[in-house]
Amino acid sequence: MKYPVRMTHQREVILDELKRTRTHPTADELYTRVKKRLPRISLSTVYRNLETLSNAGLVSKLEITGRQKRFDWNQEPHDHIICTICQRIDDIIPPMSGLGQLSDIPSDRHGYQLTGWRVEFFGICPDCQQKHNETHDHDPSKETQ
Repeated sequence: MKYPVRMTHQREVILDELKRTRTHPTADELYTRVKKRLPRISLSTVYRNLETLSNAGLVSKLEITGRQKRFDWNQEPHDHIICTICQRIDDIIPPMSGLGQLSDIPSDRHGYQLTGWRVEFFGICPDCQQKHNETHDHDPSKETQ
């Protein structure tokens, strides 16, 4: 944990809803879920609490290049793969052991003290592949009229 944080009821509900999902929701998506349990909560409160939970090291903020921030409750080291069509994000489990495979670590060449690293994987998720195949498997000439 980066720094201690008081666990308010709102933070507990936000964290619980984040743990219940297997996706990596945006603050807006999480707000929709949390609002069902806490009808009076505001979107700004969800954003503020996610930032607090992230700063405390209780959740991870995924800042994927060019995308809206998403949040992950899983604090074990792991990488992610992002669907380029629907933006779905999945955990890569077991985690990649790529740091040992890097032959030219930037900190060595540029004098940085390495504190972490992130590799972004992109592809097309199984759902989008299936939709694509179903669309392209459809042959209108075989339809009966």
